[in-house]
Amino acid sequence: MPKVKTNSSAKKRFKVTGTGEITFQKAFKRHILTKKSKKRKRALRKDGVVGAANKDFVMRLLRLK
Repeated sequence: MPKVKTNSSAKKRFKVTGTGEITFQKAFKRHILTKKSKKRKRALRKDGVVGAANKDFVMRLLRLK
């Protein structure tokens, strides 16, 4: 039986923290930033946390489950 590969795109997008949470970088902070408020851009700097509804799916992509 061959080894099961980790999903390469998920591997680049998600990171598991020490406490077991899965984090990701938020979208909409690459370009066209002049029209976005400072408050909005500041909020986009913080890492997002994968919600409970999607956590099992992401863990399966990363082969953690």
